[in-house]
Amino acid sequence: MAVVVRFQFFLAFCLGLLVGLAPSAARAQGQLRVVQFTGIVATGDSLLGVPGATVFVPKAGRGTATNAYGYFSIPVLTGDSIVIRSLGYRNQYVVIPPDYQRQSYSVIVQLREDATVLPEVRIFPYATEKAFKEAFLALRLPTERGSSTADNLNKDILRRIFNNAPVTSMGNYRQTMQLQQLEQQRRMGMGPSLQSNNPLLNPFSWLQL
Repeated sequence: MAVVVRFQFFLAFCLGLLVGLAPSAARAQGQLRVVQFTGIVATGDSLLGVPGATVFVPKAGRGTATNAYGYFSIPVLTGDSIVIRSLGYRNQYVVIPPDYQRQSYSVIVQLREDATVLPEVRIFPYATEKAFKEAFLALRLPTERGSSTADNLNKDILRRIFNNAPVTSMGNYRQTMQLQQLEQQRRMGMGPSLQSNNPLLNPFSWLQL
């Protein structure tokens, strides 16, 4: 009989506790209001919009992304914590005040660049280091005789290119000026003439024979 009384007393106590906590829980749920969270995600002090930035609510498991101008809009609840993140920038956090009474909440979020240096990654066309060593030891460099560089420096080829090279405009100019100078010296009796070039036509040269 005593066991039954104790069980009934315990059951009544649990029911009273549930009845007392139910109104407080209902009031707590009723205090959560839906707020339209809007804003612009910009880069530092430039205020240029960041397209494709993620606006995520971890508690609700949903989010959205900014448009081409960095603008976003998403419904949230009062008290929610929102994470704004984008590749190459540090994460920013925004918390909606629990006692916020308006229907919309607007912010301008300035993201800071994240200067994280990634470790160096080297890519080789070999699966293992052993295969790379074997391929490196088996490598045969081309000889100088059969290389294209040696063929380009061949003396016969260079001489043929020099002899067949056309005269440039500067070469024509120099040749014309030299011919004009020789003609002017010949007229003044200072330049070489036919007699000076042929000693048999010069009487002064006969004495030296």
